[in-house]
Amino acid sequence: MQTGTIRVLDYWLGIPLCAMLTVVRRIGGQRRTPPQRILFLKFIEQGATVLAQDAIARAAARVGRDNLFCCVFESNRAILDVLGAVPAANVLTIRDRRLVTFVLDFLRTIAVMRSRRIDTVIDMEFFSRASAIFSFLSGATTRVGLHRFTGELPYRGDLMTHRIQYSPHAHISQQYALLAEAAFLEPTDEPLLKFPLRNVAEAAPLSRFTPTEAELAATRARLMPPGATASPIVLLNPNASDLLPLRKWQGARFAELARRILGAYPHARIGVTGAPAEQAAAEQLCRDIDGGQRVVSLAGRTSLRELLTLYTLADVLVTNDSGPAHFASLTPVHTVVMFGPETPQLFGSLAPSTTIIWKELACSPCVSVFNHRLSPCRNNVCMQAITVDEVFAAVSAALSGRRPSAPTQH
Repeated sequence: MQTGTIRVLDYWLGIPLCAMLTVVRRIGGQRRTPPQRILFLKFIEQGATVLAQDAIARAAARVGRDNLFCCVFESNRAILDVLGAVPAANVLTIRDRRLVTFVLDFLRTIAVMRSRRIDTVIDMEFFSRASAIFSFLSGATTRVGLHRFTGELPYRGDLMTHRIQYSPHAHISQQYALLAEAAFLEPTDEPLLKFPLRNVAEAAPLSRFTPTEAELAATRARLMPPGATASPIVLLNPNASDLLPLRKWQGARFAELARRILGAYPHARIGVTGAPAEQAAAEQLCRDIDGGQRVVSLAGRTSLRELLTLYTLADVLVTNDSGPAHFASLTPVHTVVMFGPETPQLFGSLAPSTTIIWKELACSPCVSVFNHRLSPCRNNVCMQAITVDEVFAAVSAALSGRRPSAPTQH
C-alpha cells in the first residue's frame, strides 16, 4: 500500500476503532501479569529496527531471547533475519502490499499471538492507531506505548496499560529503550518514565555484520571485472522512493558528486544502490554520470545481506537520512548522511564512522511525531542548501583516513 493510503486508513478507520476499543477496555477492566513473553511491534522502517537493538537486548536480559517476538510488515523482515535479535520462528509478518491481504494477515497474526500466549506488547510505532489497535486485540495484559496525555498529538484512544510520555529531546534509540524498561514497572504513576535519560545512555553494542568469503567474492565480481582493482569504492544512495520525498537530495547533484569523485580518484569505482522501485532512476543516474565501467547500478539487484556485504567492501557511503544510513552502522563503511526535514539529534546513526551534514534551518525538523510525519512543505530548501562541495569535502576527508572517533556534523 502507498504511504498516502496508509495515512488515510489510519485516520478514518483508526480514530473510531480506537475510540470504541477504549470503551471496551474501560468496561472490561484490567488485569496484569509480569512480562514473560514479549512482542516488539514495529511495522515499518527497517532502519528504525537497527536503532531498537538496545531495547530488544534489555528485554532479552530479563526474559531470555527465546521469549522475544517481533511483528513487522513482510517487506521489513530482512533486517531482523540479519540482526538475529529474536529467533527466526518468533518473527511474525504481515503482508502490506494490498489492503485485503493486510486485513487477513492482521487478524491471523492476532490469533497467532494469542495462541503463543504473548503477555506483553511493546509498541514502537509513534502514535500509529493501527499498532495501538493491534496491541489491544492481541490479548496482552501489558501494553506499552506512547500516549498524548494533554498534548495535541494524534489521538489513538487509551489502549495502553503503560502510557509513556514522548520526549522530543531523546534519541530514538533511547525512546525505544525507555519503552522496554517501562514494561517491567508498575504503572502507578503517570506519565512514565520518571528517571534520568542517562539511565539508558549506555546502550548495548551494535551488532556487526560479517559476510562470508563467498559473499565478498560475489560482490566484488559485481562491482568490477575479474582482475580489476578499485580504490576507493564509493556508494551513492539517491533514495528516489516516495516514502518521504522531502528527504531527497537532487539527482543532478549526486551525478555531479560522482563525476568529482571519479576525477579526483582515477581508480575509484562508484556503485549506485536503491530499492527495486528505484531501479530505473538509478540507471538514469548512472547514464548522467557517464563514467563508463567505473559506475555500476545495483539498485533493485541486492538482498539486504548483499547490500551489507557491499557496505563492508566500500570505503564511503553517501546517503540521505534513510534506512541505509542505519544499515551501514552494522559495517565498517564511513557514512556521509544528509539531514533536512528531520533531525540527527533524534534519528542520527549510532555508528562512530559517520559524518552528518545538516543545515539546521529554523523550519527543520518539519517532519516529526507532532504532525504524523506529514509536512506542508513542498520546497525542501533544507536539502537544496547542501552543496556538492560540502559533500565532496566530507567524502574526501573520509577517504584521506581522517575518520572521526564520534559522529561529526557540518
